[in-house]
Amino acid sequence: MIPTNRIPTHPGIILLEEFLQPMNITQETLATYLNISIKRVNEIIQEKDKITPEIAWLLAQAFNTTPQFWMNLQTNYDLALNKPKEIKQAITT
Repeated sequence: MIPTNRIPTHPGIILLEEFLQPMNITQETLATYLNISIKRVNEIIQEKDKITPEIAWLLAQAFNTTPQFWMNLQTNYDLALNKPKEIKQAITT
């Protein structure tokens, strides 16, 4: 469920605070394991980059989650950021 009183937490923050820190995994270790650049990992954590389907699959394998978990975090974040200021009534017939 998308929070209505705030923007959902960026998936990069979830990655850092719920996975990397508790597991004592460095960004460098994760980047090496995923075979991506440290810059890419850091940009996701710094909220400068998004979770793509490719990254979602890699993170799912690394942390025994699902790619849907990571994509849902990203989608909820993107939807909240792009919510229209005015919500129109549904078209009814």
